[in-house]
Amino acid sequence: MADAKVIPFDEDRPRRRPPRRVRVAAAAEPEAVAAPLPGPGAETGAEPGGGWDRRIAGGLAFLRRRVTGDYEVDDFGYDKELTDQVLMSLLRPLYDKYFRVEVKGVENIPKEGGALIVANHSGTLPLDGLMMQVAVHDHHPAQRHLRLLAADLVFMLPVVNELARKAGHTLACAEDAQRLLEAGELVGVMPEGFKGIGKPFGDRYKLQRFGRGGFVSTALRAGTPIVPCSIVGAEEIYPMVGNAKTLARLLGIPYFPITPTFPWLGPLGAVPLPTKWTIQFGEPIATDGYPPEAAEDPMLMFNLTDQVREQIQHTLYRLLVQRRSVFF
Repeated sequence: MADAKVIPFDEDRPRRRPPRRVRVAAAAEPEAVAAPLPGPGAETGAEPGGGWDRRIAGGLAFLRRRVTGDYEVDDFGYDKELTDQVLMSLLRPLYDKYFRVEVKGVENIPKEGGALIVANHSGTLPLDGLMMQVAVHDHHPAQRHLRLLAADLVFMLPVVNELARKAGHTLACAEDAQRLLEAGELVGVMPEGFKGIGKPFGDRYKLQRFGRGGFVSTALRAGTPIVPCSIVGAEEIYPMVGNAKTLARLLGIPYFPITPTFPWLGPLGAVPLPTKWTIQFGEPIATDGYPPEAAEDPMLMFNLTDQVREQIQHTLYRLLVQRRSVFF
Protein backbone atom coordinates (compact mmCIF):
# COMPACT_ATOMS: atom_id res chain seq x y z
CA MET A 1 0.00 0.00 0.00
CA ALA A 2 2.95 2.28 0.22
CA ASP A 3 3.36 4.66 -2.67
CA ALA A 4 -0.36 4.76 -3.30
CA LYS A 5 -0.20 7.93 -5.33
CA VAL A 6 -3.54 9.51 -5.97
CA ILE A 7 -3.85 11.43 -9.24
CA PRO A 8 -6.55 13.30 -11.10
CA PHE A 9 -8.56 11.20 -13.48
CA ASP A 10 -9.22 12.19 -17.08
CA GLU A 11 -12.27 11.22 -19.09
CA ASP A 12 -10.07 10.95 -22.18
CA ARG A 13 -7.75 8.30 -20.73
CA PRO A 14 -8.40 4.60 -21.42
CA ARG A 15 -10.95 3.11 -19.06
CA ARG A 16 -9.23 0.23 -17.30
CA ARG A 17 -11.16 -1.79 -14.79
CA PRO A 18 -9.71 -4.05 -12.09
CA PRO A 19 -10.45 -7.73 -12.44
CA ARG A 20 -13.66 -8.94 -10.86
CA ARG A 21 -13.09 -10.80 -7.63
CA VAL A 22 -15.60 -13.27 -6.24
CA ARG A 23 -16.23 -14.83 -2.87
CA VAL A 24 -14.67 -18.24 -2.37
CA ALA A 25 -16.83 -20.37 -0.13
CA ALA A 26 -15.30 -22.68 2.44
CA ALA A 27 -16.75 -25.94 3.75
CA ALA A 28 -19.94 -25.35 5.71
CA GLU A 29 -19.28 -24.97 9.38
CA PRO A 30 -20.35 -22.60 12.18
CA GLU A 31 -18.63 -19.28 11.62
CA ALA A 32 -17.14 -17.45 14.56
CA VAL A 33 -17.19 -13.69 14.48
CA ALA A 34 -13.69 -12.28 14.43
CA ALA A 35 -13.07 -9.73 17.12
CA PRO A 36 -11.53 -6.57 15.70
CA LEU A 37 -8.00 -5.69 16.60
CA PRO A 38 -7.65 -2.90 19.18
CA GLY A 39 -8.64 0.48 17.78
CA PRO A 40 -8.18 4.01 19.06
CA GLY A 41 -8.58 4.18 22.81
CA ALA A 42 -8.71 0.41 23.28
CA GLU A 43 -7.50 -0.89 26.62
CA THR A 44 -4.23 -2.77 26.61
CA GLY A 45 -4.88 -4.87 29.69
CA ALA A 46 -6.89 -8.07 29.92
CA GLU A 47 -10.66 -7.53 29.87
CA PRO A 48 -12.92 -9.00 32.54
CA GLY A 49 -15.01 -12.02 31.62
CA GLY A 50 -12.58 -13.69 29.27
CA GLY A 51 -12.00 -10.79 26.88
CA TRP A 52 -8.67 -12.17 25.75
CA ASP A 53 -10.25 -15.57 25.12
CA ARG A 54 -12.77 -13.95 22.79
CA ARG A 55 -10.02 -12.08 20.98
CA ILE A 56 -7.94 -15.20 20.49
CA ALA A 57 -10.98 -17.13 19.25
CA GLY A 58 -11.86 -14.28 16.91
CA GLY A 59 -8.30 -14.09 15.63
CA LEU A 60 -8.22 -17.83 14.94
CA ALA A 61 -11.54 -17.58 13.12
CA PHE A 62 -10.15 -14.73 11.03
CA LEU A 63 -7.06 -16.77 10.11
CA ARG A 64 -9.21 -19.76 9.22
CA ARG A 65 -11.29 -17.69 6.82
CA ARG A 66 -8.17 -16.32 5.16
CA VAL A 67 -6.68 -19.78 4.72
CA THR A 68 -9.88 -21.36 3.41
CA GLY A 69 -10.83 -18.40 1.21
CA ASP A 70 -14.13 -17.87 3.02
CA TYR A 71 -14.16 -14.09 2.76
CA GLU A 72 -15.55 -11.51 0.37
CA VAL A 73 -14.09 -8.83 -1.88
CA ASP A 74 -16.02 -6.50 -4.17
CA ASP A 75 -15.63 -5.95 -7.91
CA PHE A 76 -12.62 -3.72 -7.28
CA GLY A 77 -10.83 -6.16 -5.00
CA TYR A 78 -11.72 -4.32 -1.77
CA ASP A 79 -11.45 -6.56 1.32
CA LYS A 80 -13.32 -4.84 4.15
CA GLU A 81 -12.47 -7.42 6.82
CA LEU A 82 -8.74 -7.35 6.09
CA THR A 83 -8.76 -3.55 5.95
CA ASP A 84 -10.54 -3.14 9.29
CA GLN A 85 -8.68 -5.80 11.23
CA VAL A 86 -5.18 -5.66 9.78
CA LEU A 87 -4.35 -2.76 7.49
CA MET A 88 -5.94 -0.05 9.66
CA SER A 89 -4.28 -1.53 12.73
CA LEU A 90 -0.88 -1.30 11.04
CA LEU A 91 -1.41 2.33 10.00
CA ARG A 92 -2.90 3.48 13.30
CA PRO A 93 0.39 3.73 15.32
CA LEU A 94 1.88 5.93 12.57
CA TYR A 95 -1.29 8.03 12.62
CA ASP A 96 -1.74 8.30 16.41
CA LYS A 97 1.78 8.19 17.82
CA TYR A 98 4.15 9.33 15.09
CA PHE A 99 2.29 12.06 13.19
CA ARG A 100 -0.19 12.72 16.04
CA VAL A 101 -2.88 13.67 13.54
CA GLU A 102 -5.51 16.17 14.64
CA VAL A 103 -8.80 15.98 12.73
CA LYS A 104 -11.25 18.84 12.29
CA GLY A 105 -14.58 19.14 10.51
CA VAL A 106 -15.28 15.41 10.23
CA GLU A 107 -18.96 16.25 10.72
CA ASN A 108 -18.91 17.73 7.20
CA ILE A 109 -18.61 14.22 5.76
CA PRO A 110 -22.10 12.80 5.09
CA LYS A 111 -23.25 10.05 7.44
CA GLU A 112 -24.38 7.96 4.48
CA GLY A 113 -24.44 8.07 0.70
CA GLY A 114 -21.77 8.99 -1.79
CA ALA A 115 -19.42 11.96 -1.48
CA LEU A 116 -16.20 13.01 -3.16
CA ILE A 117 -13.42 14.16 -0.80
CA VAL A 118 -10.87 16.35 -2.60
CA ALA A 119 -7.55 17.04 -0.85
CA ASN A 120 -4.15 18.61 -1.42
CA HIS A 121 -1.27 16.22 -2.10
CA SER A 122 2.32 16.43 -0.83
CA GLY A 123 5.15 14.72 0.99
CA THR A 124 7.28 12.96 -1.68
CA LEU A 125 5.68 9.63 -0.67
CA PRO A 126 1.85 9.49 -0.54
CA LEU A 127 1.38 8.94 3.18
CA ASP A 128 -1.17 11.77 3.25
CA GLY A 129 -3.76 9.67 1.42
CA LEU A 130 -3.34 6.80 3.88
CA MET A 131 -3.58 9.10 6.91
CA MET A 132 -6.74 10.64 5.46
CA GLN A 133 -8.17 7.15 5.10
CA VAL A 134 -7.51 6.42 8.80
CA ALA A 135 -8.91 9.82 9.81
CA VAL A 136 -12.24 9.15 8.10
CA HIS A 137 -12.53 5.60 9.45
CA ASP A 138 -11.56 6.36 13.06
CA HIS A 139 -13.20 9.75 13.59
CA HIS A 140 -16.41 9.61 11.57
CA PRO A 141 -19.36 8.50 13.75
CA ALA A 142 -20.29 5.87 11.15
CA GLN A 143 -16.65 4.72 10.75
CA ARG A 144 -16.96 5.14 7.00
CA HIS A 145 -14.39 3.78 4.57
CA LEU A 146 -12.63 6.07 2.12
CA ARG A 147 -11.96 4.62 -1.34
CA LEU A 148 -8.91 6.37 -2.75
CA LEU A 149 -8.31 6.85 -6.48
CA ALA A 150 -4.74 5.83 -7.21
CA ALA A 151 -2.23 6.27 -10.04
CA ASP A 152 -1.50 3.62 -12.65
CA LEU A 153 1.96 3.20 -11.11
CA VAL A 154 0.44 1.78 -7.93
CA PHE A 155 -1.14 -1.10 -9.81
CA MET A 156 2.10 -1.93 -11.62
CA LEU A 157 4.08 -2.60 -8.46
CA PRO A 158 4.15 -6.13 -7.01
CA VAL A 159 2.72 -6.51 -3.50
CA VAL A 160 1.72 -2.82 -3.45
CA ASN A 161 -0.81 -3.56 -6.18
CA GLU A 162 -2.56 -6.27 -4.16
CA LEU A 163 -2.47 -4.34 -0.88
CA ALA A 164 -3.85 -1.21 -2.53
CA ARG A 165 -6.80 -3.10 -4.01
CA LYS A 166 -7.58 -4.83 -0.72
CA ALA A 167 -7.49 -1.45 1.07
CA GLY A 168 -10.15 -0.13 -1.30
CA HIS A 169 -8.00 1.86 -3.71
CA THR A 170 -8.92 1.79 -7.38
CA LEU A 171 -7.66 3.19 -10.67
CA ALA A 172 -8.12 6.94 -11.04
CA CYS A 173 -10.59 7.03 -13.91
CA ALA A 174 -13.99 8.70 -14.17
CA GLU A 175 -15.90 5.48 -14.82
CA ASP A 176 -14.75 3.70 -11.65
CA ALA A 177 -15.15 6.83 -9.54
CA GLN A 178 -18.73 7.31 -10.72
CA ARG A 179 -19.59 3.66 -10.01
CA LEU A 180 -18.33 4.00 -6.45
CA LEU A 181 -20.15 7.30 -5.86
CA GLU A 182 -23.43 5.97 -7.21
CA ALA A 183 -23.02 2.95 -4.93
CA GLY A 184 -22.95 5.32 -1.93
CA GLU A 185 -19.21 5.15 -1.24
CA LEU A 186 -16.87 7.88 -0.02
CA VAL A 187 -14.29 8.49 -2.75
CA GLY A 188 -11.01 10.36 -2.18
CA VAL A 189 -9.05 12.13 -4.90
CA MET A 190 -5.96 14.35 -4.84
CA PRO A 191 -6.11 16.24 -8.16
CA GLU A 192 -2.57 17.63 -7.96
CA GLY A 193 -1.25 14.13 -8.59
CA PHE A 194 2.50 13.81 -9.10
CA LYS A 195 2.80 17.59 -9.51
CA GLY A 196 1.78 17.99 -5.88
CA ILE A 197 3.52 15.07 -4.26
CA GLY A 198 6.79 15.68 -6.11
CA LYS A 199 7.05 19.45 -5.86
CA PRO A 200 10.17 21.02 -4.32
CA PHE A 201 10.22 22.01 -0.67
CA GLY A 202 10.30 25.69 -1.62
CA ASP A 203 6.79 25.37 -3.07
CA ARG A 204 5.29 23.71 0.00
CA TYR A 205 1.60 24.41 0.63
CA LYS A 206 1.23 26.09 -2.75
CA LEU A 207 -1.42 24.12 -4.60
CA GLN A 208 -0.57 22.97 -8.09
CA ARG A 209 -2.98 22.81 -11.01
CA PHE A 210 -6.09 20.68 -10.43
CA GLY A 211 -6.14 19.10 -13.86
CA ARG A 212 -9.12 19.68 -16.16
CA GLY A 213 -11.86 19.32 -13.57
CA GLY A 214 -12.62 15.65 -14.19
CA PHE A 215 -13.48 15.10 -10.52
CA VAL A 216 -16.13 17.85 -10.68
CA SER A 217 -17.71 16.32 -13.75
CA THR A 218 -17.91 12.94 -12.02
CA ALA A 219 -19.49 14.42 -8.88
CA LEU A 220 -22.05 16.26 -11.04
CA ARG A 221 -23.01 13.07 -12.89
CA ALA A 222 -23.42 11.17 -9.62
CA GLY A 223 -25.15 14.10 -7.88
CA THR A 224 -22.88 13.75 -4.84
CA PRO A 225 -21.38 16.54 -2.71
CA ILE A 226 -17.72 17.57 -2.91
CA VAL A 227 -15.94 17.85 0.45
CA PRO A 228 -12.70 19.91 0.35
CA CYS A 229 -9.93 18.60 2.61
CA SER A 230 -6.75 20.42 3.72
CA ILE A 231 -3.75 18.53 5.11
CA VAL A 232 -0.95 20.30 6.99
CA GLY A 233 2.19 18.48 8.11
CA ALA A 234 2.80 16.15 5.19
CA GLU A 235 4.93 18.68 3.27
CA GLU A 236 7.76 18.41 5.80
CA ILE A 237 8.08 14.63 6.23
CA TYR A 238 10.55 14.42 3.31
CA PRO A 239 11.82 17.91 2.43
CA MET A 240 12.53 17.52 -1.29
CA VAL A 241 15.49 19.75 -2.10
CA GLY A 242 16.35 18.18 -5.47
CA ASN A 243 15.14 15.87 -8.20
CA ALA A 244 17.45 13.48 -10.09
CA LYS A 245 15.47 13.61 -13.34
CA THR A 246 17.83 11.45 -15.37
CA LEU A 247 17.72 8.69 -12.77
CA ALA A 248 13.94 9.02 -12.57
CA ARG A 249 13.64 8.50 -16.34
CA LEU A 250 15.87 5.43 -16.17
CA LEU A 251 13.74 3.96 -13.39
CA GLY A 252 10.47 4.89 -15.11
CA ILE A 253 9.17 6.95 -12.18
CA PRO A 254 7.85 10.54 -12.14
CA TYR A 255 10.71 11.89 -10.00
CA PHE A 256 13.63 10.71 -7.91
CA PRO A 257 13.66 12.77 -4.70
CA ILE A 258 16.76 14.14 -3.03
CA THR A 259 16.22 15.14 0.58
CA PRO A 260 18.60 16.15 3.39
CA THR A 261 18.72 12.46 4.42
CA PHE A 262 18.01 10.50 1.22
CA PRO A 263 19.86 8.89 -0.52
CA TRP A 264 22.82 9.91 1.66
CA LEU A 265 21.78 7.80 4.68
CA GLY A 266 20.49 4.85 2.65
CA PRO A 267 17.40 3.11 4.06
CA LEU A 268 17.59 5.26 7.19
CA GLY A 269 17.04 8.30 4.99
CA ALA A 270 13.65 6.91 3.99
CA VAL A 271 12.29 7.33 7.53
CA PRO A 272 9.85 10.29 7.50
CA LEU A 273 10.31 13.17 9.92
CA PRO A 274 7.84 13.07 12.85
CA THR A 275 5.89 16.19 11.96
CA LYS A 276 2.59 17.18 13.60
CA TRP A 277 -0.35 16.85 11.21
CA THR A 278 -3.74 18.52 10.96
CA ILE A 279 -6.46 17.27 8.61
CA GLN A 280 -9.48 19.52 8.17
CA PHE A 281 -12.60 18.65 6.19
CA GLY A 282 -14.41 21.72 4.87
CA GLU A 283 -18.08 22.36 4.27
CA PRO A 284 -19.46 20.27 1.41
CA ILE A 285 -20.27 21.80 -1.96
CA ALA A 286 -23.60 20.45 -3.22
CA THR A 287 -23.94 19.26 -6.81
CA ASP A 288 -27.39 17.66 -6.80
CA GLY A 289 -29.09 20.95 -7.72
CA TYR A 290 -27.57 21.06 -11.21
CA PRO A 291 -29.28 19.59 -14.29
CA PRO A 292 -27.84 16.41 -15.89
CA GLU A 293 -26.26 18.35 -18.75
CA ALA A 294 -24.23 20.44 -16.26
CA ALA A 295 -21.48 17.80 -16.34
CA GLU A 296 -20.77 18.81 -19.94
CA ASP A 297 -20.53 22.55 -19.20
CA PRO A 298 -16.80 23.46 -19.23
CA MET A 299 -17.37 26.88 -17.63
CA LEU A 300 -19.29 25.38 -14.71
CA MET A 301 -16.61 22.73 -14.22
CA PHE A 302 -13.91 25.41 -14.25
CA ASN A 303 -15.79 27.53 -11.69
CA LEU A 304 -16.47 24.61 -9.33
CA THR A 305 -12.89 23.34 -9.65
CA ASP A 306 -11.58 26.81 -8.81
CA GLN A 307 -14.00 27.06 -5.87
CA VAL A 308 -12.76 23.76 -4.40
CA ARG A 309 -9.13 24.70 -4.98
CA GLU A 310 -9.50 28.13 -3.37
CA GLN A 311 -11.27 26.68 -0.35
CA ILE A 312 -8.48 24.15 0.22
CA GLN A 313 -5.76 26.79 -0.27
CA HIS A 314 -7.41 29.28 2.07
CA THR A 315 -7.78 26.61 4.79
CA LEU A 316 -4.12 25.60 4.37
CA TYR A 317 -2.97 29.19 4.98
CA ARG A 318 -5.24 29.50 8.02
CA LEU A 319 -3.98 26.23 9.53
CA LEU A 320 -0.37 27.26 8.94
CA VAL A 321 -0.93 30.53 10.80
CA GLN A 322 -2.44 28.63 13.73
CA ARG A 323 0.34 26.01 13.83
CA ARG A 324 2.78 26.44 16.70
CA SER A 325 5.63 24.56 15.03
CA VAL A 326 6.31 21.86 12.47
CA PHE A 327 6.83 19.18 15.12
CA PHE A 328 4.52 20.20 17.99
